[in-house]
Amino acid sequence: HVQLVESGGGSVQAGGTLSLSCAAPELIYTYTQYCMGWFRQAPGKEREAVAAITTGHGSRYYVDSVKGRFNISRDVAQKTMYLQMNNLKPEDTATYFCAAAQFRVCVGGGWSRTDEYNSWGQGTQVTVS
Repeated sequence: HVQLVESGGGSVQAGGTLSLSCAAPELIYTYTQYCMGWFRQAPGKEREAVAAITTGHGSRYYVDSVKGRFNISRDVAQKTMYLQMNNLKPEDTATYFCAAAQFRVCVGGGWSRTDEYNSWGQGTQVTVS
């Protein structure tokens, strides 16, 4: 388990833009690749995957509902992952979490499964009205 610290989020009108960050100061990016993911959970609903990225090659994965609107990226030197959210919709309202998993989770097709991740951030609220 490693510490993950999210920041960003907030309230915005539909069609607006928000950006989230996830700092992972304990991850050793230099020699080890990881699968880093963004998830979200709306009240009364299960936590669902949004996007994921490998820290080394930067391979990206998205759920269909955010393709073309959200962009996941990472800064290896800063040990930080980002989620740029454009054209936000009310249905994007949720608490957003970042998570870390072994590299194999991304490349093996399990990036959208919450049980594959062993480290989670505290969550940050995104509200779209």
